[in-house]
Amino acid sequence: MSLFRDDGIVLRTQKLGEADRIITLLTRGHGRVRAVARGVRRTKSKFGARLEPFSHVDVQFFARGSELIGRGLPLCTQSETIAPYGGGIVADYARYTAGTAMLETAERFTDHEGEPAVQQYLLLVGALRTLARGEHAPHLVLDAFLLRSLAVNGYAPSFGDCAKCGMPGPNRFFSVASGGSVCVDCRVPGSVVPSPEALELLGALLTGDWETADACEGRYVREGSGLVSAYLHWHLERGLRSLRYVEKS
Repeated sequence: MSLFRDDGIVLRTQKLGEADRIITLLTRGHGRVRAVARGVRRTKSKFGARLEPFSHVDVQFFARGSELIGRGLPLCTQSETIAPYGGGIVADYARYTAGTAMLETAERFTDHEGEPAVQQYLLLVGALRTLARGEHAPHLVLDAFLLRSLAVNGYAPSFGDCAKCGMPGPNRFFSVASGGSVCVDCRVPGSVVPSPEALELLGALLTGDWETADACEGRYVREGSGLVSAYLHWHLERGLRSLRYVEKS
């Protein structure tokens, strides 16, 4: 029997019995972890209030054996709040839906429990912090998070040079199956011709050029979001359930 300590973001919760919950977290050191938190559904439980989605917490786990991820679920025995991002997210519909899509994305990209995913974890922490503070439009923060999540998981799209032959951009065509922008010689059936402004926006979101992203017109933002959604859908092999509720302005 062993104790483990880690910090993580609460991705979701599930009811278990009359008073318990199964908490799913993305942790810094152990990747995605599911643990049982006992008694957290009681109305007077301060412990349970800390283990709500969007919360950044320091958590102690109790596991049978020498590994955190074993035959049974570990117990979450203690938690301390690092940052209550939910307070700045859940009261605003646009932030809430964008944040929910981020949590679902992070869970989908960490499908093997117990495998560290530090870059994905740091991306999620940074995105939720930005979202909670209201520093940029929620849909832009979400698209930036989705693009960077794709990149750290090996699916970085190209928005300039040809994704197939490397011809310097800008290139006219875009193919999700080919990895992004493609030249006229490499285009494949199903390629689309997005506006240069939408591609410039997506490149800015991927690299963190917020001055360019914040100044982009709404029609190009919507067009760019469509490309991000299609690209994500292709690589995850199915769409995000929460993405349909995200507002696009």
